[in-house]
Amino acid sequence: MINKSWMPRFAFAPHNVAPRGDTLVVIFLRGAADVLNMVVPHGEDAYYALRPSLGIPHPDESGAKKEERAIDLDGFFGFHPSMSALLDAWTSQQLAIIHACGAPDESRSHFKAMELMERGVDDERGPASGWIGRHLATLNTGNSSPLRAVGMGTRPQRSLSGSVPVSALRSIADFHLGGDQRALQQMRAALNVVYEDDVLGQDTLSIMDTLEQLDPATYQSPFATYPDTEFGLALKQTAMLIKAEVGLEVSAIDVGGWDTHFAQGSVTGLMPSLMKDLADGMAAFHADMQQHMKNLTVVTMSEFGRRASENGSLGTDHGHGSMMMVMGGNVDGGKVHGEWPGLQDGQMIGPGDLAVTTDYRDVLSEVLQKRLNNPATDQIFPNYTPIIRNLLR
Repeated sequence: MINKSWMPRFAFAPHNVAPRGDTLVVIFLRGAADVLNMVVPHGEDAYYALRPSLGIPHPDESGAKKEERAIDLDGFFGFHPSMSALLDAWTSQQLAIIHACGAPDESRSHFKAMELMERGVDDERGPASGWIGRHLATLNTGNSSPLRAVGMGTRPQRSLSGSVPVSALRSIADFHLGGDQRALQQMRAALNVVYEDDVLGQDTLSIMDTLEQLDPATYQSPFATYPDTEFGLALKQTAMLIKAEVGLEVSAIDVGGWDTHFAQGSVTGLMPSLMKDLADGMAAFHADMQQHMKNLTVVTMSEFGRRASENGSLGTDHGHGSMMMVMGGNVDGGKVHGEWPGLQDGQMIGPGDLAVTTDYRDVLSEVLQKRLNNPATDQIFPNYTPIIRNLLR
């Protein structure tokens, strides 16, 4: 008989169990953002030929005011001047851009494109759950918090749907029952009775106690001022939940209004205002969360991009290729990643759209694998084999 007492013993972690990784913040720009005016390809002459009115002046254009010129990033691309607040994140190499990024769907339909992207599938035959929902379902982090995943708004985003319960949070103040202390105490007492011998229930009550102490109206950061907008409030509340350590793993935030067919605006107007809100909010979050950036990943995405040429209404129509931004302490930042396909005749697709050279699932898969400790991307994005683009450490 073989004596096995000397043999080394191995302990294997149960399948799909892993420690928590980064907190993920997903910002969805709804309406198909015109990324060619957000991160401007000022080194491409065709851009200016296609956009004689809406094009953002070259960084060296002496005939334009300095505050109206693109802000050069790498000699070829530049930020729209309304996005100057993101320069600190860019120069500290905690912000990366992936241009000509997007989904394979070419329907140019907002509804269909958002539906497929939020489900993380190629067509309607895929699973009905969302990609974040499947991430939560395939990774047991031992976290029973009711705030493990939060959709900022009146209802959770499609991407959060799945078997793991998530919360919709329009305002932390909602948890205060409108400031009615008597009602709050009555509910607290009732829940104490219900959850007297329930460990998970007691954890939930503890989180509620923490939330009672949080008030976005009085929250102040010595490092940042958030925009006084719904987007600014959503980011501020995300920061408060992270600092309060209530178990937040995912925060999903929507920013609407990007469907700019008419009077889009070049350096002032509708879209520049949207870009300023986006950039000022992200910059405030970056400054406020500096001590937490090593455990944070922020991703922006939109359902598709817009036509390369401007239309007759001084706007842009539905296009194809888009752009993503990734911000965090472990980002290979200060770079525009991806293969630029060009805007010349023969380089675009369809009726004159930016081509997609990086699938959005490559970006999200790398975030899931490297920063959220979830290798199950084959279940999160079924029938897709991601390419790791080395955007993250």
